[in-house]
Amino acid sequence: MSSNQTAPTKKPSPSWKNLLICVVIAIFLRWQIIEPRWIPSGSMLPTLKIQDRILVEKVKPRLKRKQNKALKKGNIVIFHPPEKLVNVGYDYDSALIKRVVGTPGDLIAVHEGKLFRNGKSVQEIWLKQPINYEMDEIEVPKHQLWVLGDNRNNSLDSHIWGPLPEERVIGTAIWRYWPLTNFGPIRFPTQEND
Repeated sequence: MSSNQTAPTKKPSPSWKNLLICVVIAIFLRWQIIEPRWIPSGSMLPTLKIQDRILVEKVKPRLKRKQNKALKKGNIVIFHPPEKLVNVGYDYDSALIKRVVGTPGDLIAVHEGKLFRNGKSVQEIWLKQPINYEMDEIEVPKHQLWVLGDNRNNSLDSHIWGPLPEERVIGTAIWRYWPLTNFGPIRFPTQEND
């Protein structure tokens, strides 16, 4: 090596501070903004299948609560079990997933295989079978939601345990990232008769 040549310099390795910053940002994003979840049961068939992987957006439900506004009907929500389920052994920190079909003030009933909201039949394109139970009309209380699984005849939901307090909502399902054949946004078709 001649005196004019210098030894190659080593690239600086990432410092532990940079790594710590990345970890803190990742934890903050998961805790406050968006979180991955997987579907453990068939209660949302055919919309979401067992083992589907989804992303849950967590900001909108908190903003809606602060603005004293309800989530939109048709949204799919992930939530902590209501008190009635916790009292029979469900872990409070576990998560369930259902579709919002009623918001505060709505009158909800099930008759002759169909969901009725405010006296009108609701067209639910995601249902594959008629509902096989009857439910007398109820009014959704303030700060609560009426949530049902898309697989209505095989879903532990509001028709069994009642309204869901809005503060139990963790977030809304927005994106399916697995399986790759269904990769993309989780759509909420516009419901008639809202």
